[in-house]
Formats: sequence, C-alpha cells, structure tokens
Amino acid sequence: MQGLMQDQPLLISSLLEHAVRVHPRAEIVSRLCEGTLHRSSYGAVARRAKRLANALQALGVEMGARVGTLAWNTHRHMELYFAVSGKGAVLNTINPRLFPEQIEYIVQHAQDQVLFFDLSFAPLVAALAPRLACVRALVCMTDRAHMPQGLPPGTLCYEELLEGASEHYDWPQFDERSASALCYTSGTTGNPKGVLYSHRSTYLHAMGLCLAGTAAISQRDSCLVVVPLFHVNAWGMPYAGALSGAKLVLPGPALDGASIYALLRDERVTMALGVPTVWLGLLNHVEGEARPARQELCLERLLCGGSAIPPVMFTRCSKTLGATLMQAWGMTEMSPLGTVCSLLQSHDNASDEEKLRVQARQGRPVCGVELALKDEDGKRLPHDGVTAGRLMVRGPWILSAYYGSDAPVLDEEGFFDTGDIANIDADGYLQITDRAKDVIKSGGEWISSIDVENAVLGHPAIAAAAVIGVAHEKWQERPLLVVVAREGCSPTRDEVLGYLASRVAKWWLPDDVVFVSELPYSANGKVQKMKLRELFKQYKKAEYKAVHKPKETQG
Repeated sequence: MQGLMQDQPLLISSLLEHAVRVHPRAEIVSRLCEGTLHRSSYGAVARRAKRLANALQALGVEMGARVGTLAWNTHRHMELYFAVSGKGAVLNTINPRLFPEQIEYIVQHAQDQVLFFDLSFAPLVAALAPRLACVRALVCMTDRAHMPQGLPPGTLCYEELLEGASEHYDWPQFDERSASALCYTSGTTGNPKGVLYSHRSTYLHAMGLCLAGTAAISQRDSCLVVVPLFHVNAWGMPYAGALSGAKLVLPGPALDGASIYALLRDERVTMALGVPTVWLGLLNHVEGEARPARQELCLERLLCGGSAIPPVMFTRCSKTLGATLMQAWGMTEMSPLGTVCSLLQSHDNASDEEKLRVQARQGRPVCGVELALKDEDGKRLPHDGVTAGRLMVRGPWILSAYYGSDAPVLDEEGFFDTGDIANIDADGYLQITDRAKDVIKSGGEWISSIDVENAVLGHPAIAAAAVIGVAHEKWQERPLLVVVAREGCSPTRDEVLGYLASRVAKWWLPDDVVFVSELPYSANGKVQKMKLRELFKQYKKAEYKAVHKPKETQG
C-alpha cells in the first residue's frame, strides 16, 4: 500500500523559493575582492539568481551542462550556487589552491562550458585559457569599473551579464536525483577525483546540518562561513542558510586573524565554520593583541573540521573567545557531513577532563549516516571504544561512484571505505586514530600518529607537528616526530620527548625529533605526510643530524 501524500521533488531551487517566502530579508554579508563590504539578502540573491539563470541560458548552458567557478566566498558565488543548479546544470566549484595543472585537468575532465572567476584569479585564468578547449565563455565576477587588464579576448563582465538578463524565470521541475554540483578531491595521490552530488542528496544534507544534535543552524544565527565555497560546497552552508534563514557572513579572500575577528565582532556572529588553522590564526591574533574578545563578541560555537583538533584548542577557544569548539568529521565523498561532536545529557555532571576527552572525539553520526568498522577481510568489528578498524560509511548523501569512473568503490554491503582507521564507542562517538596510509605499524601493533601529534601540540613552544613512520630493522617502523617551534621559542629534543613521556604510551614515544621551519601542506590545509615520508625515507638518526638542515623540508 502506498501512502497518500503529495510527491514533490527535493530541488535546490525549492530551498531558495522557501527563503524568498519565509525570510527574504535575512542578510548575506560579503567582503568582496574589490575591498568593500556588500550587503545582500536571500530575496536579492533569488532575484539575481534568476537573472543569472537567463544569462546562462543565453550562453547555451542546457540541462546537465557543467559550469566551473574559481571564486571566494561572496554573494556572487552564492548566486551561482542557486542559478546553475536551479536551472538543471551542474556547478563545478574548483579549488584555486591546487596546482595549475590540476585545475586544467579538473576543467577538462568536467567539461566545463563556462568558467566564472574572481579578480584574484584573473592571472591564473589568463594563463590557463588557451589550454581549456571545452570552455566556451569566461566571466569575471566583478563590475565594469574593476575589470582587470590582460584578460583573454571576449571575457564577459559578471554584473553586465546580469544587467542584460530578465529577472523573470520559472525554475524547472525535474528528477530530484539529477546532478546538482561536482566537487573534486584534492588529488594528493594521482589526479583529482570527481564527486557528483544530486539535488536530493544536497537537500537532505542541508536538513541534517540544521538538526539540533548537529550544527543546529537556525534563523537566530549569524554564521561566519570561513570554510570556502570551493571546498565541498562550504560544508553545505549556502543550502542550510536558505533552509533556516540564518544570516550568512562571507569573508571573501581576507582570512587572516584580524579580518576574521572584525567580522565576528561587527556582524554579531554567533556561529562560525572553518578548519583548525583558521581558528589557530584567530586565537593567536586575539591573544597577541590582548583583545577583549569575550566582551566584544557574541560567538557561541565554532564548527571545526578538516583535520584533527589539538585538545588544547578546546580550552583556548572557551577561555579566549567564550565559545564552544565543536569538532565535525566528513569528507568530499560525504557531502561532507558525517559526524558532529556535542555532549550528551549524561555528561552534565562529568568532570572537565572527561568532557574534554569526549569533545576530542570526532562525534556521533548525523541521522542518515551509518558508520561501521571492518577488518582487512571485510568482517564487522565491535563498537566498544577500543577495537580499531577501517571506517566504512553509507547513506543518502554519500557517493556511489566517482564521476567518469567505472571502478567500484562500495563493498558488498554498500559501504564506502573512508581510508580512515577508527574506533566507535557504545554511545556512537567516533574516534579517528589515523589515515590507513599514515598509521605506523611497529612490532605488529598500530601507533596513532594523530594522538601523538595532538599530545605534542599541547607543548607551549610547539606551533605545528607531524608524526610519520620510518623504516626500522627490528620493529618494521618507528615514529619520527617533525615539529615547527613557535616564533621566539627553542625547545630541545629531550625537552619535547620528556613532555610526551607522560602523555603517550611508552612504546608510542617517537625515536627522534626533527625541527623544521615549516611543514608541507596540501591545497586543503592538510599536512602532506607523503612528502615527509619521501624526504625522510633514508632517515638514520646519526646521519641526519650530521648532514641535514631544517630548511630542506620546505615545500
């Protein structure tokens, strides 16, 4: 027997139409590449998105065609989010921090017909344009007064494109399983891989993001979206904002601590989203300037993901900013939301130390995401908070295959292998212990590089750290600690190891500490351990100290 309910497709355009009906005046504030602060609203974005949809139609963009972007977090980029997907085309947001060759590969692989770009990326686009055979039109996202010199002939001006288009447009209705957006992984090993989202998956993901047990985004919030719109759809925030009516504050290209702080203060931000490096920069700015953040800000919570969070950050955020730091976990293949860490009612009477232990975990799965642990033979492992295994996921906003690839990515139960090693406790809290490729196998046992890194980052003289495995004749691998000291500090090897000795298991203690001026990072801000392993593959303690210098690890 079928239910007797109306059947309407879950489309991205319906999120925007809801915003227009219910909260058209809710603000969208952008810091533009031109240097000015721009104020818009969901109503204005909806009107301009319709103009843009008409303009795209005039450019020959039909149902299913791909449209690329190289752009920061601004209202113009948000307009593209709704116009492109709303008309049935596919938005391909490209990470401009990738190597030019990777950007060229993505545009060609996606077969983008139109490429929109911000002023910051005009030189990059000018250099790449002759090699982008699939691109029929280039659009610079600015007004005529700010159009830069040296652009390829025929490059269009975004504001002029909209001015010449009608504001009347009826969003088409189509299958909710149609493709809506295309994001590529960072491609640290091999070429980037495309993840193709659907309208249905995006709509459900937005609802999951707004649930009380997750990010709890509502019309009462002013949300600073530091996570880029070119990185996994800014964790779904454009869609969650339209759904909830939350004010969105978009920082554009200015992501330094001082600029972020000014937006937090001036726009009365209650919630902010970004990766750990952004919040470390903010904390360092506030503490260095001795700013009265707790009096000037109304920040309540920070949603943080992208890499493991050092436990000391939870205390610093609470003490310095007066905000709760909430850890989240996911990946491009998961749209990206998988888990969010918040305390349960049963933790109300727990000690601060116990609460911190819980907060340091990656959190509990959002409704719609199923987690499982499996061994190397595909056998399920218990969720007892101790047993570690390969982390597997499935759900309505998790990929079933990579774009343009026939290679299977799901196991016989329909689970996707995340590549992480983890444990899950009886309350459903996930703890990532390592990437499968980064876990250190010493004497038949696993050593978690993440746990060692988090421990050492509590040292006041350490700014950044990475642990890698190096070959060992007896134990197969042993951990090597690579650290960057804070400016003005000169910690010694013995001091660092002495600090770690009471914080990790004795056999987890690194065999040596190497001090470097900086760590190599990927386009998404993650430490490139593959580069470190290559650099130190012939590592021998005595030989290294005799012939190597810290600067050799740069890049």
